[in-house]
Amino acid sequence: MQKEAKADLPQLHAVREASRAAFVRLYMEVSKSMRLDKFLKVSRLIKRRTVANEACDAGRVTVNGKVAKASLNVREGDVIEIQFGTKTVKVRVKAIAQTTKKEEAAELFEYL
Repeated sequence: MQKEAKADLPQLHAVREASRAAFVRLYMEVSKSMRLDKFLKVSRLIKRRTVANEACDAGRVTVNGKVAKASLNVREGDVIEIQFGTKTVKVRVKAIAQTTKKEEAAELFEYL
């Protein structure tokens, strides 16, 4: 019985390493996206995340032409349109960052 277990050990290590690599790939793919409400706050398009959440709930935010919920993950290249009263702001996501300085926030998007 112990000989069989020792023989399976290299296979177990190979499976573990393969699953670790798959996890890292998945993590890197997910980290390239961010919740819409958080992106709006980090990019300073909307000052507070709760306000961004409320705007999404009211249907005033669209992503790629579709009304979006606050939990939608945005990626680089997505087009976000926000209605502020009578004014509409349309931007394209250029980069995703978890945090940013006030001066660098405008580098996360471009106005269209």
